[in-house]
Amino acid sequence: MKTLKLSMIALLLLGAFSCKKDNSPAVSAAVTTDQAADMAASSLSSNSLGIASMTDAVSSNAVAVTSLSTGGQTVNSVGIKSIKQACGTTLSDSTTVSGTLDSATFDYFAKYTHTLNCNANEQPDNIVNTLIFHGDFNGPNLSSNDSGSANVTIAGLTSQATNFVINGEYKRSGAYTSKVGNKGSGNSSIDVVLTNVTLTKPGRKINGGTATISISGTSPKGSFSYTGTITFNGDNTCWLNIAKVRYLIDLHTGFRIRK
Repeated sequence: MKTLKLSMIALLLLGAFSCKKDNSPAVSAAVTTDQAADMAASSLSSNSLGIASMTDAVSSNAVAVTSLSTGGQTVNSVGIKSIKQACGTTLSDSTTVSGTLDSATFDYFAKYTHTLNCNANEQPDNIVNTLIFHGDFNGPNLSSNDSGSANVTIAGLTSQATNFVINGEYKRSGAYTSKVGNKGSGNSSIDVVLTNVTLTKPGRKINGGTATISISGTSPKGSFSYTGTITFNGDNTCWLNIAKVRYLIDLHTGFRIRK
């Protein structure tokens, strides 16, 4: 009888443990949330040609477009020549960005096109920007070799608007190597949708807005998939919420802190 009672107790404890395990949230075994946050940070920070770099480039172009009151609009161009853009036309420029910043090295090629749309008074109203890029990044937590694209519209070009406003989508994909956790390597694909991201005029500092992000890919342990939300704080940082974990990300360096 004593043996039977002990067996019944053991079965009850095993059942209770099983129920607790079943009710716990599932976590991707392929990559940790910290590793996913590092991938997200690479799509956001300036030193990996992330969204902070892209928004700075398109807002810099918008400042140049609206800087001339007469004689047409001036856009960014290579060299000292000034190129004037007419309403409804598309111009393009390209750049190579490389260097070392905050313990990270990077080397990217980027090409932008800018389509200027004007209002009924033939004044610059918004610019539709497309971006294609490729290159590599090597930071403390992550290294990657990737390519990407973006299609965003920047509004608020009129003198009455107090901020630039950016809406659109940014994508990047390629090979990564994580330097944290299980330090695995694989392939990743990142998609960020920006909603009413505001930048100061003329300083071009991100001071608000939100985004959604999806991160998927493969690793030696299998496939992974995460979705999350991003809130821009206005102080060169943003909050990333992913898999019920919150991270503070520096938009300049890509450094993240788990909260």
